[in-house]
Amino acid sequence: FLGPTSFFFWVFNEFPSFVVEDSRRFISQETGNLYISKVQTSDVGSYICLVKNTVTNARVLSPPTPLTLRNDGVMGEYEPKIEVHFPFTVTAAKGTTVKMECFALGNPVPTITWMKVNGYIPSKARLRKSQAVLEIPNVQLDDAGLYECRAENSRGKNSFRGQLQVYTYPHWVEKLNDTQLDSGSPLQWECKATGKPRPTYRWLKNGVPLLPQNRIEMVNGVLMIHNVNQSDAGMYQCLAENKYGAIYASAELKILASAPTFALNQLKKTIIVTKGQEVVIECKPQGSPKPTISWKKGDKAVRENKRIANLPDGSLRILNASKSDEGKYVCQGENVFGSSEIIASVSVKEPTKIELTPKRTELTVGESIVLNCKAIHDASLDITFYWTLKGQPIDFEKEGGHFESIRAQASSADLMIRNILLMHAGRYGCRVQTTADSVSDEAELLVRGPPGPPGVVIVEEITESTATLSWSPAADNHSPISSYNLQARSPFSLGWQTVKTIPEIITGDLESAMAVDLNPWVEYEFRVVATNPIGTGDPSTPSRMIRTNEAVPKTAPTNVSGRSGRRHELVIAWEPVSEEFQNGEGFGYIVAFRPNGTRGWKEKMVTSSEASKFIYRDESVPPLTPFEVKVGVYNNKGDGPFSQIVVICSAEGEPSAAPTDVKATSVSVSEILVAWKHIKESLGRPQGFEVGYWKDMEQEDAAETVKTRANESSVILTGLEGNTLYHFTVRAYNGAGYGPPSSEVRATTKKSPPSNLRWEQQGSQLSLGWEPVRPLTNESDVMGYKVFYRQEGHSNSQVIETQKPQAIVPLPDAGVYVIEVRAYSEGGDGTASSQIRVPSYSGGKITSAQSTLHTVSPSSLSITLLLALMIPSTSW
Repeated sequence: FLGPTSFFFWVFNEFPSFVVEDSRRFISQETGNLYISKVQTSDVGSYICLVKNTVTNARVLSPPTPLTLRNDGVMGEYEPKIEVHFPFTVTAAKGTTVKMECFALGNPVPTITWMKVNGYIPSKARLRKSQAVLEIPNVQLDDAGLYECRAENSRGKNSFRGQLQVYTYPHWVEKLNDTQLDSGSPLQWECKATGKPRPTYRWLKNGVPLLPQNRIEMVNGVLMIHNVNQSDAGMYQCLAENKYGAIYASAELKILASAPTFALNQLKKTIIVTKGQEVVIECKPQGSPKPTISWKKGDKAVRENKRIANLPDGSLRILNASKSDEGKYVCQGENVFGSSEIIASVSVKEPTKIELTPKRTELTVGESIVLNCKAIHDASLDITFYWTLKGQPIDFEKEGGHFESIRAQASSADLMIRNILLMHAGRYGCRVQTTADSVSDEAELLVRGPPGPPGVVIVEEITESTATLSWSPAADNHSPISSYNLQARSPFSLGWQTVKTIPEIITGDLESAMAVDLNPWVEYEFRVVATNPIGTGDPSTPSRMIRTNEAVPKTAPTNVSGRSGRRHELVIAWEPVSEEFQNGEGFGYIVAFRPNGTRGWKEKMVTSSEASKFIYRDESVPPLTPFEVKVGVYNNKGDGPFSQIVVICSAEGEPSAAPTDVKATSVSVSEILVAWKHIKESLGRPQGFEVGYWKDMEQEDAAETVKTRANESSVILTGLEGNTLYHFTVRAYNGAGYGPPSSEVRATTKKSPPSNLRWEQQGSQLSLGWEPVRPLTNESDVMGYKVFYRQEGHSNSQVIETQKPQAIVPLPDAGVYVIEVRAYSEGGDGTASSQIRVPSYSGGKITSAQSTLHTVSPSSLSITLLLALMIPSTSW
């Protein structure tokens, strides 16, 4: 039951009251004992030891043990006595957790401290149970050493020392690999492992310990076998072990034994080279042991000399090949198990020569050129042409049609370059490839074009109207730069604009200039564009944005004029000065005015830069009094110029007379026409008229209004309620205010006609229905209804009278019928309903829900006539 998974507890008096560990009480997890450094009265009682298995949760309880205090004496003070301590030697595996216990009895209760002799306790270490346990997690080799536990109180001290030793299991540093060797070759295998203590090594072959022999040596993990043979083949194991464990590494040794063969390394049957080239004829037969190589040309052995040599891998090398080297070469491989040979023919051709023309050409952007590559080669060899630009193959598919390879003859090729660009400048290469050799030639193409963009533009100095700029020269692209152009952009300009400079013409050798005639207090960006005889290049990157310095304003307001206003007001208006010309902060206006013919000016400050008018009010100023006015500008730097003097008049008075002969006539259910006359002798010229209207049961204060222009003398009010009495007044108005209202008139909108017409057609008859008309209290009762119907295109209508809100309408002829309904009483016919158009249909049944009705408003037909009758002839 007891083991690493067991844990000890002590129950005090009864379960589940457990003993709480502190500096005075300690439960050793090594011995299971309970230690009380200094017994007190509160400790008296019954104690039971409980052991718990943390894996199975099984528990075991000891019999109760009583603790009593003696009454025959008093315990005196004494120095610490270490009752629990760790072993003299503590061993732990690397990576595990080490726990060392130390607890002392004594009076007063001792204090426990820890130290590592000749070193420091690891920072990862933790002290637990009132420092009675030193715990070191993930212990490493450098944690090993001599540790001391010290118990101390006022009566003295005591200590204990023990050695912590950390061991490691063997671990492979270098393992074995499967190996295959030719018979007779030496074998050396080495296996390396680390561990503490240092591992020792043993070797096994096919599971049986391997013993040293004449050919076999084993030293410190190294196995050496001299002159291996088939008996040495098998599975080998290296065993590394120390007192804490053992590990194995395995590998298989295969011994090869075979006659030479060229099955996997065939020679080229024919090797074609050109005169002067180096020839290497490979010969790599497979066999075990490794075959020896010999060469023959025809029937004669090949002798080595300055030009001919056997290479270490068995290949034959011939330098500076000539016609005499042509022929059949035989390579033979031989070992103890047999021999094999292979034959290759060598053919020596004349070397290929090429010429690429023209060698050096200067072109201008947009021009075209043809490069010719001509080859002289052995007629028996096929040739292929390859083109390069700046060392990279030309991709004819991706070059946008600029390049085309033309093969007009077998021994030459042309490269057509159309519409050449700056990027096409460089060294062009033509390479001719044959089965025997590869040769190449180069030509240089220089492309002249517009300049590149100048370098970074720097603002060296700024004033209120100038900026001194510098820049790095642009690439001239093989045509000298003739001039530079300086451009600027501000929030007020339409893109980039050329600016005036000093010097006026910036020649190509200059790298700085001054922009002049700039507006003060405006943010600018600058850029530079270079020009040469071929054209103008791309602009430079813009400079950083910079603001010119402030200055006194130089631009006066324009379009100074008068505006209409109220009585006793002088309204002065002007066109505001654009922010571009305000020249600084604190911009505003100075408005100056004086009665026409006087000398002294009255000036007023307007601090808003966006202001466009000023109103001067003086009760003593009569209407239409002429004034001389001018408007000036200022900012924080000072006052600027005034505008030209203009003469304007003060505001006129409000209209003094009310419109007369006001009439209101009902036009329809929702419309009333209001007309009036105006007296010419009014003091104030009206800008228009305002018509006020309200219902009979409402107050005039709730009136709604409609405004008209001065040349109008009538208005049709719409959106009114049907069968409703309205009151109307009319008054003139202008900029000075409103004139007196006219006398009040009244009119009632017409009552609603029959509505919600519904119909159903079956054959040549139409069943028609509608909502009945309800008369007002002051109207006579409805006596009946009249249904008017006619064929579309005819003017004469037929009438059907009925006392009910329904009727049968005959539709005898083919075509479309127009139908409307009117109510009638003793006073005559009422307003017509909306017209409906119904096609005559001889088939089955159709209802109004299945057809689209076409309606015509009856009121709109009579409006023109009413206007002609009511509008008086007036003029202003």
